[in-house]
Amino acid sequence: MTAHSAAAARARTGGPREDGPKIVEHVMGWTLVVVIAMLVTQLGLL
Repeated sequence: MTAHSAAAARARTGGPREDGPKIVEHVMGWTLVVVIAMLVTQLGLL
């Protein structure tokens, strides 16, 4: 059994995948930042 086949045989634990769409993750992160900024502004905390 080679190292590659041993790594392929391991079960995934539900962690993030390396081959996923990075742009979606980036856009969702910035969307969260904007929503929090709007909430802080509306509540007068800044």
